[in-house]
Amino acid sequence: MSKLLSSKLSLIWEEITNKAQLENNCEPILSNYFEVNIFPFENLRQGLSSKLEKDLAGAGLKQPVLANLIAESESNTSLVTDAAADIQATLDRDSACNSPLEVFLFYKGFAALQAHRLANHLWLKKQRLLALLIQSYVSSRFGIDIHPAARIGRGIMLDHATGLVIGETAVVGDAVSIMQSVTLGGTGKEIGDRHPKIGYGVLIGPGAKILGNINVGTGAMIAASSVVLKSVSEHAIVAGVPAKVVGNTQTKEPSLTMNHNFIFHPDKN
Repeated sequence: MSKLLSSKLSLIWEEITNKAQLENNCEPILSNYFEVNIFPFENLRQGLSSKLEKDLAGAGLKQPVLANLIAESESNTSLVTDAAADIQATLDRDSACNSPLEVFLFYKGFAALQAHRLANHLWLKKQRLLALLIQSYVSSRFGIDIHPAARIGRGIMLDHATGLVIGETAVVGDAVSIMQSVTLGGTGKEIGDRHPKIGYGVLIGPGAKILGNINVGTGAMIAASSVVLKSVSEHAIVAGVPAKVVGNTQTKEPSLTMNHNFIFHPDKN
């Protein structure tokens, strides 16, 4: 790991612990909570490992087994660096978020995504029943269902995330923002590669359904409640059922601005 990256990870954890200390001073009733979840840990890796262990405690695995699985996964340093990027993405894009501490402790989209990263690590190591066990438990606990084989980039914000479904062969690129009740699914009983591929910087609005082995290009935007059945060009805005092109995004990465507004252009149909 580079010194620059290590410094960024240290800074994020320092911000989290400093905010926890401030909150602890203002609200002493939270003292025991912070003593369990934040203060014992020296860095984000330790804190994240402990959080995963607590989040997955009800999955049916004995605590020492679960702890060993998480400890073994720490050899995959991208799990921590991706988590840091996800924290920063949420802090930057969610207007309701005031600190990285809130993301780390309370955002179930973040929690489910980190559990998925662990499940994907196990899936790629051929420990597939364990991966599916984690998927099943996360689905029942958080209402977020991501197949462990799905490939998800870094700097992802899952806003609210309730009802999110991501299928087995789906791919989500870096810096994507996905709202609640989104489906990246198939269109029937196909086998093989059958789920969407989402490009860099895409913004997917609430309730959108993107179905089939189709591509959503870099910097595109999917409007709320749209049903997308065909590939979407880079920087296009699509809306409707079925979705049609209604305009072009005005920014390179609509996922960063989180602006869901668009002006309808009939000539784009």
